Amino acid sequence: MDTLTTVRDFIRWGASRFNAAGLVFGHGTDNALDESAALVMHTLRLPHELPEEYLDSVLTAAERKQVIKLFESRIETRKPAAYLTHEAWFAGLSFYVDERVLVPRSPIAELITDRFVPWVVPQQVGAVLDLCTGSGCIGIACAHAFPEARVDAVDLSPDALAVAQRNVEHHGLEQRVRLLESDLFEGLQGERYDVIVSNPPYVSLGEMQTLPQEFRHEPVLGLAAGADGMDVVARILAEAADHLTESGILIVEVGYSQEALMACYPDVPFLWLDIEHGGEGVFLLERHQLLEYRQAFDCRVKSRASASDAQEGVNR
Repeated sequence: MDTLTTVRDFIRWGASRFNAAGLVFGHGTDNALDESAALVMHTLRLPHELPEEYLDSVLTAAERKQVIKLFESRIETRKPAAYLTHEAWFAGLSFYVDERVLVPRSPIAELITDRFVPWVVPQQVGAVLDLCTGSGCIGIACAHAFPEARVDAVDLSPDALAVAQRNVEHHGLEQRVRLLESDLFEGLQGERYDVIVSNPPYVSLGEMQTLPQEFRHEPVLGLAAGADGMDVVARILAEAADHLTESGILIVEVGYSQEALMACYPDVPFLWLDIEHGGEGVFLLERHQLLEYRQAFDCRVKSRASASDAQEGVNR
C-alpha cells in the first residue's frame, strides 16, 4: 500500500477493491471507477471535475488514511457513498443526505435545469409543487430554476422533512420553499400549481425482496408502493387535476415500473420524456388529460382501496 501515492493511484486502487468486493452502484454513480473518484475527491475537498494535471498530486499521510478508511466503510457497510459523506449532488447543487431520505438521483434533475421547456413558459410559472420531496432536492432545484415562483415541498415523513429543512436553510430558501407534512394532497386543499413534479415510491413488493444491500439502507417508505409499485402513483393521477392550473402539467418518475403503469392504464396517452444524460420512466400529463381519464384513475384507486380492506379483513 506504500506504493499508492497520487490521486490517480487511489482512484484506480479504490475501483479495483470495489469491483473485487462486488459492490452495487446506482446512487449517483453507476460504476466502481466513478464511485472511487467521488470518494477520493470528497476526502480531499476537491471538485469532481479535476484538471488532469492534478491527478498526479501526492496525498499526505493523513489524507491517505482518510481515503482508505472511507473505502473500507463503503465495502464493509455496503452503504451508498452519499450516506458516508452526507453529500449528494442534484441538478448541479449540493445536498445533505442521511438514511432518513433517499439518495437524490432522479433524471428529473435534467428537466429542471432545462426549466421544463418546451412544456412550460418559464416566465409564466408562478407555483411549483414537489410531492414526496424527501431531501428537498427537487423542490429546491425548482426554486433555483424558477426564481419568481413559490415552491411547496410535501412529504409524509417528519424525518425526511427535517433533512429537507436543513437543505432549504443551506440554500437560503426559507422564504421561498414551504415544507409541508402531508399524505400527498391531503394538506393542500385549495392550492393550485403550474407544475406538479414527483419522484414517488414505485418499487413493487417482489422487487423490494430482491433489492441489493446498498438499496436496503434507504427508507422503505420512500421505495415500497404495494404489490405492483403503483399504489402512490395511482393516487397522484386521481387527485392531481384538482391542484393544477388550467395549463398546468404533471411530471412523475416511475422508473422501471413504466410497463406496470401502462398495463394499469392502457388507454392513457402518457408522454414519456427523453432524458439526454440517462434515466427512464418519467412521464408528463397535462391537466386536461388528467380530467379526461379521471374515471379510470378514480376506479383504479377505489379498487386498490377495496382490495386493501379485504386483505386487512383476512389478516384479522
